[in-house]
Amino acid sequence: MVIPLYNPQLETFLAVADAGSFSKAAEELYITATAVTKQINLLEADLGLQLFVRTHRGLILTEAGKSLYQDAKYIIQYCKDSVVRAANAMKQEEHIIRIGTSPMTPAQPLVGSWPKLQQLCPDIKFQLVPFVNTPENAREILKNLGQNIDVVAGIFDETMLRLRQCSGLEISRVPICVAVSIHHRLAQKSRLEVQDLYGENLMLMRRGWSGYVDMLRDDLWKNHPEIHIVDIDFYDVQVFNRCENGNNLLMAVENWQYVHPLLRVLPVDWGHTIPFGLLYGNEPSQTVQRFLAAVKEMAQHIQ
Repeated sequence: MVIPLYNPQLETFLAVADAGSFSKAAEELYITATAVTKQINLLEADLGLQLFVRTHRGLILTEAGKSLYQDAKYIIQYCKDSVVRAANAMKQEEHIIRIGTSPMTPAQPLVGSWPKLQQLCPDIKFQLVPFVNTPENAREILKNLGQNIDVVAGIFDETMLRLRQCSGLEISRVPICVAVSIHHRLAQKSRLEVQDLYGENLMLMRRGWSGYVDMLRDDLWKNHPEIHIVDIDFYDVQVFNRCENGNNLLMAVENWQYVHPLLRVLPVDWGHTIPFGLLYGNEPSQTVQRFLAAVKEMAQHIQ
C-alpha cells in the first residue's frame, strides 16, 4: 500500500496543464474526462483558486495556475525522493550524512574537506540533498534536522539558532561582504571601503535575525549615516534579483558568489564578520555526532 505524501490531484493538474484539455489528459491518465474535470474542480474549490481559463480552443493556465504548476512539480518530486530516501535508509547499513544544499547554503565549502573527513570517519558516506530556499522550507527543514536532512552549512549565530530551533557548530568567522550588480559603479573594484557605499541603498536582514548583522547595522547608523539601510525579511533568489534589478547593494558572504550570475560579491573594509558552520538537530544521531566531532577536529588543525 502506497500512502500519498501530497494531494494526488496535483498529478492530474499537471497532466491537464501539459495536455491543454481534459480529454487529452484523460487519455494519458487512463481515466474518463469526467473524472479529470471533477478532480480539477475539487482542487480549485479546495484551494480557493481558479487554475484554468476555459476557452473554446482549450484550457489556459491562470497566473495562479502557472505558479502552482512550477511548485507542484517540485512538491511531487520531493515527495517521491523522500520515499526513495526512506526506503534506502531501511536497506542500507552504511552510515550516511545527508547534507542539505541550496543556493544560499551551498555544500561547496565542505567539498574540499571531504577527503580529510573521510580519513577521520572512513565508514561515513555523504549524500547531497538539494532543497528550494523559501521561508517555509527553511523553517521546516532547520526545525526538523535529522529527518530528511542531517546538516546544513551556512552562516548563523545564537539568535538564529533559537529562532530556527536547531544547533550549530562554528567552523570559522567569515567576513561580511556586499553583493553588487556587475553593472554597478562599484563592480570594477576588487575591495570596497565603507565610504564607497555612501549614497547607496544597502539591503540588510531585519533587526533581530542576527546579532552580528545588528552590530553592523548599529555601526552604520552611528558612524556612516550616508548609507541608506533597507530591511529584508529573508534571503532567497528574489532578494538577489531585487539587488541586481534595483542596482542596490546586498549584505552577503563569499560563499554566495555563485547565487546570481549578474552579481559580484566584494569584501568591505569595515571589519565585520559572522560565524559560518554546520546547522544540525538538537538531538543528533551517533553518526552525526561523530561527523561533527571530525569537522571540529579538522577545523582546529586548520586554525
